[in-house]
Amino acid sequence: MVAPENPQQDAECRGSLAVIGCLSLGLSTLHLLVGGRYGYFVDELYYLACSHHLDWGYVDQPPLIALITWIERMTLGDSLPALRFLPAVANGLLVFLTGLIARELGGRRYAQILACVAVIVAPLYLGLGHLLTMNAFEPLFWAGCALVAIKIIQDDSPKLWMLFGLLAGLGLENKHSMLFSGFGFVLGMLLTPARRFFRNPWFWLGGLVAFLIFVPNLVWELQRGFPTIELLRNVQRSGRNVSLGWANFIAQQFLVMHPLAGPLWLAGLWYFLQDAAGRRFRVLGWAYLIVLLCFLALNGRVYYLGPAYPMLFAAGAVVFQRFAERGNHAWLKPGYVAVLLVTGALLAPFAYFPILPVESFLTYSRTTHFQPPQIETHRMGPLPQIYADMYGWREMAETVAGAYNKLSPEDKQRCAIFGQNYGQAGAIDFFGAKMGLPNALSGHQSYFYWGPRNYTGECMLVMDDTPEKLSQEFDSWEKVATVYHPYSMPYQHFDVYLCRGLHWPLTQLWPKLKNWD
Repeated sequence: MVAPENPQQDAECRGSLAVIGCLSLGLSTLHLLVGGRYGYFVDELYYLACSHHLDWGYVDQPPLIALITWIERMTLGDSLPALRFLPAVANGLLVFLTGLIARELGGRRYAQILACVAVIVAPLYLGLGHLLTMNAFEPLFWAGCALVAIKIIQDDSPKLWMLFGLLAGLGLENKHSMLFSGFGFVLGMLLTPARRFFRNPWFWLGGLVAFLIFVPNLVWELQRGFPTIELLRNVQRSGRNVSLGWANFIAQQFLVMHPLAGPLWLAGLWYFLQDAAGRRFRVLGWAYLIVLLCFLALNGRVYYLGPAYPMLFAAGAVVFQRFAERGNHAWLKPGYVAVLLVTGALLAPFAYFPILPVESFLTYSRTTHFQPPQIETHRMGPLPQIYADMYGWREMAETVAGAYNKLSPEDKQRCAIFGQNYGQAGAIDFFGAKMGLPNALSGHQSYFYWGPRNYTGECMLVMDDTPEKLSQEFDSWEKVATVYHPYSMPYQHFDVYLCRGLHWPLTQLWPKLKNWD
């Protein structure tokens, strides 16, 4: 057996991997312990519905999240802990990837631990890792591409562009915002010595791999006239998103990444752009700045830039370790980690990480006079929006089921249930299926493509409409129930109407019911 060239270094490497592996596993376990608290998130109900309609695309997302949901349903079931298993694993893997990036940049064990801790306590990642959404997996693809890019530059291994392309392509099938990452990276290459890779055939082969993976979704979009772009334009015109302005957008980056971790990722950005050891990876620094400018120009939501920070945390940890080991600053090393962990625990309830019972959270919020930043312009109830969107769905389905079960057997056979948005329809599809309800109809997002099925409109239970509008569309209507939950979003408090005699065939009216916003 050939002995390792440096046994001490080899042992340290194995020990470091074990430590960051434990941190990764610990975070995933913590997510699983609280995964069943509160309730199903509105988007999770929609993805459950999409998983019954597998396709190469949806109005508001590429296909991967529906496939992931289908896999979880088929293997683990559709309980909350089951649905949130893979997001928990993804959040733990993000921690592990960040530690690997720090190691590739030359960081020893402490730098790897610090980088991992920064990801663990970042409120944005903590909240994303709790829910089954595209956003739970997006940072993995960005961080994976960053790690591969560092290996390519550091080891001069152009064949790894194939792996880069694989990750980028899968990232595109997860969320289209991966295009911003690719745009920032390619433009960053043009601005740095990394442009030399444009002359390497492996770079173009990697790009081809990414494109081929993305082609099915691209064809789906082309065949339907790019519904996702239409949706984004509608959202922009509606003014639904909170407009932050450049200064507030940047300020909130410090908040969602943890205020005390701000110096760390700023040091990471400096490392990539100016540090003598890090300048060969300057493409990553430029990529971050370019993507930041894109989201500022497009008035993006504050969390859109979130997937770019693991690489900055890793680089910043290398800088901090180097600084702390000079002179008499060694005490800063355990001190900084401890402060991040303690303050991270204090911020965790505001990161949409449900470690507190809801009443305790409300008390904690009132005591600290703090609320998470609002991302949409809706009127709020007692809970911030993400928490509020986990409440009221089962009760909504029960209310509608109560009205439906009062119908005659003949009416039940022909009565459609119509929801104004995918949350209402998704709640009927998921909870109502166990209550004997048929699947709901809706013109919202991809529900529009699933159509009116065989319903005619002669009998409908309509959620969340107005008597004035119903009088114009039906021969008769009556209010049969009211949906209300004290913790749900106020716009989810509404009346349910039993309507008869639609003035037009439902198939003829259907195109007018399209609601992409």
